[in-house]
Amino acid sequence: MYAVAAAALLFGAAACSSSKPAPAPAAAAAESEPAYRLTGTIKEIMDSVVDPNADVLWDSVSTTINRQGTTEKQPRSDEDWKNVRRSALALVEATNLLVIPGRKVAPEGDKSENPEIELGPEQMQKLVDADRGKWVNNAHGLHDAAMVALKAIDKKDVKGLMDAGENIDNACENCHKQYWYPDEKPVS
Repeated sequence: MYAVAAAALLFGAAACSSSKPAPAPAAAAAESEPAYRLTGTIKEIMDSVVDPNADVLWDSVSTTINRQGTTEKQPRSDEDWKNVRRSALALVEATNLLVIPGRKVAPEGDKSENPEIELGPEQMQKLVDADRGKWVNNAHGLHDAAMVALKAIDKKDVKGLMDAGENIDNACENCHKQYWYPDEKPVS
C-alpha cells in the first residue's frame, strides 16, 4: 500500500513540475494557423470599404447654392450621426486591413483602367513591396485623418467633420500619388 501511495505521489509531483501542459489538439491547431485569413486585395478593400465610407463622410456636410437658394446639409438627428459614425469607424478600421502583410494590390490578371495615366497593379505591387514602411505610413496617415473625423462625430461637431474631410482627401491623394499615378506631386 505504501508503495502505491509513494508511486502516486511521485507521479503527481512529476506532473506538477511540468512548466507548460501540452496543448489540446484543437488549441495546437489554432496556434499554428494564422491569426487572420487574407481574402480581398487592396483594390477590393478600396472599392468596397474605403471609397464608399469616405464618400459618406465627404457627403455628410455640404452647402449648395443655386437658384432655389442655399441648402445646408449636415447630420442633424442622432440617427444621422450614428450612420456617419459607422462609416468613419469602417474607414478607420479599413486602414488596418490595408497593412496586413501578404495582401496583394489587385486580383491576379487585373489591369489598369487608364494605363496612360495610372500604373498597373504589378507596378503598384512592386512599389509597395519595395518600401513597406512607406506603405504603412500612408495607411496610418489615412487612419489618423479618419480618427479626427470620428472624434468630431462623437462631439457632433459639424465644422470639425467638414475640416476632417479635407485631411482624409489629402491622405488619400498622398498615397495615390505614390502608388497609383506617381507623376503628380504629393499634397503637403
